[in-house]
Amino acid sequence: MPPTAAGRPAAAPRRAPACLGLTGGIGSGKSAALAAFARLGAAVLSSDAVVHDLYRDAEVIAAVGERFGPGAVRDGEVDRAALAALAFGEDGGLAFLERLLHPRIGRRRREWLAQQAAARPAPPLMVCEVPLLFEAGMEDQFDAVLVVTAGEEARRGRVEARGQRFDERRGRQLDEAAKVARADRAFVNDGSIAELEAWVAERFREYAAPASQQRSGASVPGRAG
Repeated sequence: MPPTAAGRPAAAPRRAPACLGLTGGIGSGKSAALAAFARLGAAVLSSDAVVHDLYRDAEVIAAVGERFGPGAVRDGEVDRAALAALAFGEDGGLAFLERLLHPRIGRRRREWLAQQAAARPAPPLMVCEVPLLFEAGMEDQFDAVLVVTAGEEARRGRVEARGQRFDERRGRQLDEAAKVARADRAFVNDGSIAELEAWVAERFREYAAPASQQRSGASVPGRAG
C-alpha cells in the first residue's frame, strides 16, 4: 500500500464520508480552518462548541459549582472566563475538568459521527476539531489527521489578543514540531487567511467523496478502520 505523507501505510478503505481530525496548538488557527471546511460543504464539529454546550448541562453546572465554588457559575450557567482562571490557578483544577468533560465530549462526537454517516445524501467530508487529539491518543480514530501550526510569535499574539495567557495554556499541549511529525498533512499558518483557505480547499479536494459516493455510501480512501 502507498505510504501517507507522514510515512505510514494507508489502511483499507472505509465507507464515505471520510472523517478528518483537525488539531494544532493554541493560537494556530484551527477554528479558521474548520470554518473554511464548513464553507466548502464539509460537516464540521468543534470541540469548543461542544464544551460550550456542555456548560449548560445541569449535571456539569452542578459539578463545576461544587468543585470551584459559586464564582464559577453565573446566572445558572458556567462562567467560562472565571472557570478558566480558577481551573488554571488551583492544583488539580484542570485534571478535574478533563475527567468531567472528556467522556461527555467523546460521547457527543460519536453521536454526531453516527448521525452524519447515516445521512442521505451523506456530507462529502466530516471534520472534527480536537485540540488535544494527539495528547489523548486519538489519531487512530480518524481517516487522516491534519495539523494547523504557526510560529510562536504569531500564536502568542493571537492568544493574547483574546485576553488569554499563552504560556499558561501552551504548557498542556504537545510541542508543535511533534504534532507536525505525527500528522498526515500540516500547514504553517503564518500568512494570510487566503493562504489557509487555499490549503483547506486542497485538503477538501483530496479527501472529500464524489457526489455519487455521497449518495450511495461507497468507499473512499482512508486509514482508519
